[in-house]
Amino acid sequence: MDPDPHPVSGPAPAPAARPGPPARSATSPLAYPGFRWLLTGQAVSLLGSAMAPVALAFAVLDGSGGRPGDLGVVLAARMLPMLAFLVLGGVTADRFRRRTVLVAANLGSAAAQGAVAGLLLTGRYALPSVAGLEVLGGVCAAFTTPALRGLVPEVVGVAALRPANALLSTVRNAAKVLGPTLSGGLVVAVGSGPAIVCDAVSYAVAAGCLARLPGDASRPAPAAGAVWAAVRGGWREFGRVRWAGPAVLSFFVVNLVQTGTWQILGPALTERTAGRAVWGVVLSARGVGLLVSGAVLYRLAVGRLLAWGLAAGALGAVPLLVLGARWDAPWLVAGGFAAGLGVCVTGIAWDTSLQEHVPAHALSRVAATGDLLAYAAIPVGQLCVGPLARAYGGFRVAAVAGVVSALAAVLPLASRAVRGLRHARPPGDGEGPVPVTPGR
Repeated sequence: MDPDPHPVSGPAPAPAARPGPPARSATSPLAYPGFRWLLTGQAVSLLGSAMAPVALAFAVLDGSGGRPGDLGVVLAARMLPMLAFLVLGGVTADRFRRRTVLVAANLGSAAAQGAVAGLLLTGRYALPSVAGLEVLGGVCAAFTTPALRGLVPEVVGVAALRPANALLSTVRNAAKVLGPTLSGGLVVAVGSGPAIVCDAVSYAVAAGCLARLPGDASRPAPAAGAVWAAVRGGWREFGRVRWAGPAVLSFFVVNLVQTGTWQILGPALTERTAGRAVWGVVLSARGVGLLVSGAVLYRLAVGRLLAWGLAAGALGAVPLLVLGARWDAPWLVAGGFAAGLGVCVTGIAWDTSLQEHVPAHALSRVAATGDLLAYAAIPVGQLCVGPLARAYGGFRVAAVAGVVSALAAVLPLASRAVRGLRHARPPGDGEGPVPVTPGR
């Protein structure tokens, strides 16, 4: 439930549902029973999802006799339908109970991964079968993310949105740190099939947790008209949000120049400058940065959260700049930590801003539109970075990518709509309540 980003006319919306009475401070998301179930389900599901890529990679390579092309087909079979169905997933989450959409999507993912595990455990690996099941998994993922974004404001109070997103981000990042290690050990001990079974079970457990959400916590938004009319309406809603366009354009450029460069050139360039073993340390440092940033934002509130988050996103370029400069291991590890800090702040700021300023009836569609535009750049960048490195050299490409991504991260701050968007800070955060101003 991963890949590793908007007000409309009228005042900022109230939560779409009535959360249960808080048992603790109203600004603590853990005070709401619905959020506790949501967080538990996410923790289990994300851990399983973080384990799956390692297990699937070894399973496909073993089943195909070591053909890397098969693994590329399987990964693309999941990614492409996820992108293709994101907007439809947003429409569905805005037209039906989001809890129901999430339960159905998690059960579908459980069935798909369970079937993959069955093929592997019975020795019946076949590329068309596994790729077809991953297509189903990608479709389910496309319905999961928009519904989850819309569900969070329904289960917590407005004042608890930022800490709620910080907790969800911390859980997600902890799963990214722990999942691959657990999966690697499980694959070595018992094989890839049982590791993928764990992923399937995690989706089923998540569906059970989501089903426990309060009955009124996922009220359907008013929905009428054809699906394609709702899709067009989502694009119109996105276009009305003046601060969304600059932010998403920034995410597109950052994903275009940074993601593929880091994933593809990062290991090779690190080996040449600091040694092969350092790459794992850098990734661990990045994970620590993600966790630290989430913990800080659980408590820290700022008046202009989105602007602050975009500025922090420039830290994501630091390790690429370090690689381009050919600096040694300590600098690269520090750069990985800095990147983790920045990326986490950007994600939490974006999610919280969406939930605070986009009306509930359009929230999932606007979020899905932004995700589609941002994520579409990733495969393009992944395809381009290899030829560019051969033509101009890997270190030079890394340096240029770092400069471009840093500039792209802060460029939206030139927009008054971005700079002026206020975070709905709760009373007691130091300066008292900050009014949420319309973004038009």
